[in-house]
Amino acid sequence: LRMLQVKLIVTGDDFGYCPRRNQGIVDCFLAGAISNVSLLVNGSAAADAAKLARRHNIPIGLHANLSEGSPVCEVLKTNSSLLNQDGFFHGKMGFRTALSKGLLNMSEVKQELKAQVELFHELTGHLPPHMDGHQHVHVLPEVRHVFAEVLEEYGIKYTRVPIEPGLHNCDWIPPSLMDFYLGVEEDSFNTVDVFTKHGIRWPDIYIGLSTMGRNMSVSSIRSAIDSAVLQLTAKAPQGRTVTIELMVHPGYPSVPPVGGCGEGPDDFSQSWERLHELQTLIKPELQSHYKSRNIQLCSFKDL
Repeated sequence: LRMLQVKLIVTGDDFGYCPRRNQGIVDCFLAGAISNVSLLVNGSAAADAAKLARRHNIPIGLHANLSEGSPVCEVLKTNSSLLNQDGFFHGKMGFRTALSKGLLNMSEVKQELKAQVELFHELTGHLPPHMDGHQHVHVLPEVRHVFAEVLEEYGIKYTRVPIEPGLHNCDWIPPSLMDFYLGVEEDSFNTVDVFTKHGIRWPDIYIGLSTMGRNMSVSSIRSAIDSAVLQLTAKAPQGRTVTIELMVHPGYPSVPPVGGCGEGPDDFSQSWERLHELQTLIKPELQSHYKSRNIQLCSFKDL
């Protein structure tokens, strides 16, 4: 494995969620611990996040959001299948339920995704080099087709396909969460052909479910990377380079009522787990592990 070069994109998700999230993500970037961010354009601190990315030259893509908070498309803010009776998106599980019941209008999904790309462009001055889905909505049935069409229309080349090697062996993940993750995995398997057909690309390896929040440690990241690379090179001898995306959620915990995407911050955002991720990612022993394994941090435009 010595000869192998690994390009690692460490993406801080939910940039724009609140000022304390933004600060944590910037601190991580300046410490060399993350190399890329994913912006929630409907986040309460999205404009501020875009400014910070410009100021610090942080590579930024779009974290498309159809499940938390409010839409950015004016037309959809009042009367749309994407909203619950309180006038907000249906939520992580609510979105999935509404979708499985056939209650979501796919042309409205497309309209909102395009509005988010346009707002991203307005905030940052460029189109996103990569675009993924908040709470993995982009790999869901039906949505995946619309998502792929939008990427193709705007010439957005890269996305995320959350199929994590070794996920099944992670016995520390509670069963209810594991059920959700296995659902995401199954949806992802069914999305591969759709994204491929539209010419969309993604890194060789995805990591992030097994290392999230309290489960993140230097050793959990290290072993996830090492075993995934081993597994990949055993299956198919790669050229000289393997690409990985590590999804992370660092930040200082949100303090309500500040934050969120229209309804205030959720539990995960207020928890100590965000800070735990931040503190783990900036540890020098993680950085030195990257060096020893010939792992180079980069962003999607460096692939």
